[in-house]
Amino acid sequence: MNTVVTHESMKMRRIRRAVEISAEMFLKDGFDSVKMSDIADESGVGVATLYRYFGTKTGIVIAAMTYLWNKLNEMFSGVFESSVFLAQSGLKQVKDLMRMYIVLFEAHKDFMRLLGEFDLMIIKEDIPREMLAEYEKSIFNFYDIYAAACKTGIADGTIRRDVDLQLFYLSYGHALMELTKKLIKGEVLPSDNFAEGSKELQMLVDTAVEYLRTK
Repeated sequence: MNTVVTHESMKMRRIRRAVEISAEMFLKDGFDSVKMSDIADESGVGVATLYRYFGTKTGIVIAAMTYLWNKLNEMFSGVFESSVFLAQSGLKQVKDLMRMYIVLFEAHKDFMRLLGEFDLMIIKEDIPREMLAEYEKSIFNFYDIYAAACKTGIADGTIRRDVDLQLFYLSYGHALMELTKKLIKGEVLPSDNFAEGSKELQMLVDTAVEYLRTK
């Protein structure tokens, strides 16, 4: 029995290692350039084993993106529960939460570029929602933290009471996320100028904060 358990544990460690390796390769070269055989060579897990476990390359792509989101979550774990963060006004807490997108733009460009590719892959391949269940759980979702910050702001008088907070969260969250991905994707038209991408994001954050601010 112990031998069987040990064998399964070793197998799962090798599979997890293959996911980590694939994530590193995707970050460096993108999805299209990396083949299953490349992942097998780098991870030491046979191609047949990868296909048996993940089914398709799409399967390991989803696993790699889930892994990358979880790593990102670990990086920010505890930041928004810290005494320093919670000691601020509710409005300042919301501003700091929204500045997360600037951090992603400045420090995690490869991840955000890959996220843009993954969104397109989901649409192009019409990936079933059930395949994305674990991935969706891994996405950094700070709505609960944001809602708590807004409640603090309403209580301390820094945030208006008449705002649809969920609509605000979705509207500005989508806008910041898509602007971040667009800036990282790079200039397309001659008139595009992304040289001050951080300032563009900051302006959107400042606009959002002013909308929330008690008049």
